[in-house]
Amino acid sequence: MTMDGPTAPIDGSIANDTNDAPSHAGDSLDAMLKDRFGHESFRPMQRDIIADAIAGRDAFVLMPTGGGKSLCYQMPPLVRTGAAVVISPLISLMQDQHSALEANGIHSTVLNSAIDPDEIRSREAAALRGAYDLIYMSPERLFAGAGRWLVDQLDIAMFAIDEAHCISEWGHDFRPDYRMLSQLREHFGGKFQSVPIMALTATATLRVADDIVEQLRLRDPTVYRGDFERKNLFYQVRPKQDTFGQIMDYLREHPGAEGIIYCLSRKRTEQITAKLQDQGVAALPYHAGLTSDVRKRNQHDFVYGGTTVMVATIAFGMGIDKPDVRFVMHADLPRHLEGYYQESGRAGRDGLHADCILFFSAGDRGRIEFFIRQKETEAEQQRAFRQLDQVFDYAYTTGCRCVPLLKYFGQAHAGDCGHCDNCTKPPVMVDVTDEARKFLSAVARTEQRFGIGHVIDVLRGSDTEKVSRWGHHDLSVFNIGADVPAAQWRRIAQTLIALGQLAQSADEYPTVHLTASSRPVLHGEEKVIMAQPRAQPRRGGASRRASAGASSNQTVGAGNLELSVDDQLFEKLRGLRRQLASEKAVPPYVVFSDASLKHMAQTKPVDLDQFIAVKGVGTHKLRQYGPVFTQLIAEHGAGLVGGA
Repeated sequence: MTMDGPTAPIDGSIANDTNDAPSHAGDSLDAMLKDRFGHESFRPMQRDIIADAIAGRDAFVLMPTGGGKSLCYQMPPLVRTGAAVVISPLISLMQDQHSALEANGIHSTVLNSAIDPDEIRSREAAALRGAYDLIYMSPERLFAGAGRWLVDQLDIAMFAIDEAHCISEWGHDFRPDYRMLSQLREHFGGKFQSVPIMALTATATLRVADDIVEQLRLRDPTVYRGDFERKNLFYQVRPKQDTFGQIMDYLREHPGAEGIIYCLSRKRTEQITAKLQDQGVAALPYHAGLTSDVRKRNQHDFVYGGTTVMVATIAFGMGIDKPDVRFVMHADLPRHLEGYYQESGRAGRDGLHADCILFFSAGDRGRIEFFIRQKETEAEQQRAFRQLDQVFDYAYTTGCRCVPLLKYFGQAHAGDCGHCDNCTKPPVMVDVTDEARKFLSAVARTEQRFGIGHVIDVLRGSDTEKVSRWGHHDLSVFNIGADVPAAQWRRIAQTLIALGQLAQSADEYPTVHLTASSRPVLHGEEKVIMAQPRAQPRRGGASRRASAGASSNQTVGAGNLELSVDDQLFEKLRGLRRQLASEKAVPPYVVFSDASLKHMAQTKPVDLDQFIAVKGVGTHKLRQYGPVFTQLIAEHGAGLVGGA
């Protein structure tokens, strides 16, 4: 389970994702888990990771979003002497975790630039008195004068480096300030040589993982690599046609669902937000073009339940600890699979079913390639092109989507995952060789100087000004494809591009041209097979989630356990949660997660002895919330409470 040293490769010798190993800490950790955090059992690897920290050993934890990384460093300081110092790059993430800990009766604090100096001094004084189990701060504050002095005076149980991929130049979110952490032990004059360091990340390739271990100079660390398959997430790729109509169909079929829609540009973010608002959807934008105050306010509204849909560029999400996101949509093509995995992984962190929908068009490639060519070095460009190819492999695969997605992280998958569109409803493959030959011939006849849309106009015999101006109505290919819908022609063109049998320029107005692989198709030597697009559910139709045989009303907690949930009671419980969260000025999920509320709506506890058995209920929440929730449940059973 232990690596040979900080530069050893991360491979099959790492710790397995299993709970079969014997506990290192006995039954006391299990009792503490329920008492302080409300959980009945540890998730895979958590107990061993916690035991390593308690024993003073370094660890590197590579675990997917929603896998339970936070608990790994939140529990050890409840056992070890001193406080855990948690290094995080994001103010919002620090505050969310602080609120959740306080809701469980675990004392923590946050020290960052957003806090008033007088309040900072008050919190520092409390830290010196030993008032906190966990202290959250940024790397800049840790190494600044006041921060360094404070840490130097404290008893430290452990250091936890969250979002550890930020230290690696090979990571997708490298932050130079994180480089200071390579001197963590030496910076404090050797005082903390015996203090364990735990590095944690949800997203890292094998190369990045190796680099993190080396940069942090971890000492003979145990390396834990989790299973990156998120079985409660349903992955699907839809054609990028009437994207907004498809978004609205989904929202109508899932009323009240909260989610994120990612866009490639600020302009598109604003456009989709405005259209959603026009349809009565509580939506807000988030992108770098907004002022800091507006971004903070919009993020606050989303986290605290004031808005249901956030339309955002990739600038949004890293610091969001919101577990009840029911969908993540990508209205535009992501630039690499690592970003897509992380962004889509913000859905379903509570273990309940969630949807991850990618709207795909091969036409997006040209726009992204245009940005790639702006990169400074050829090496950066080539790396970005390879990453984009991997995104296309994912979007075009007709097999299990988990295979290419997990392959990116070095994890093999046998396929047939059961939670993607291709596995639940395999695509119908059709021979489009004749149409492909016609399209390539039209590209050649128009001298490879035009875009896909114009070539389609020629094939369909459209009497446009551009067709007439260039004399293309006199070509032999004019009107030979009038019987094929324009949308089908576009899919054929996209398939040819994906197969390398057609190329598209990477500029503002992309044109298409032939490649060496076009010739075998034109000469009838090679067939072109294409997946027929699935019919998407329209207004009032069955949802993709229903077709997959999963319903968020039925699934409680992680896994596939089907439970009967009283939906009416669930809505009443949500109403009570909103009220209590508003009174305490915390996000609703800090009171209870959706998973906890669904468990209540299924088991219907009416006294405290029953309530303690609910998922997510520990001793502190039992005392704080048990009486009011059991009263509502009892009154619901007696028919005394109206709708939420």
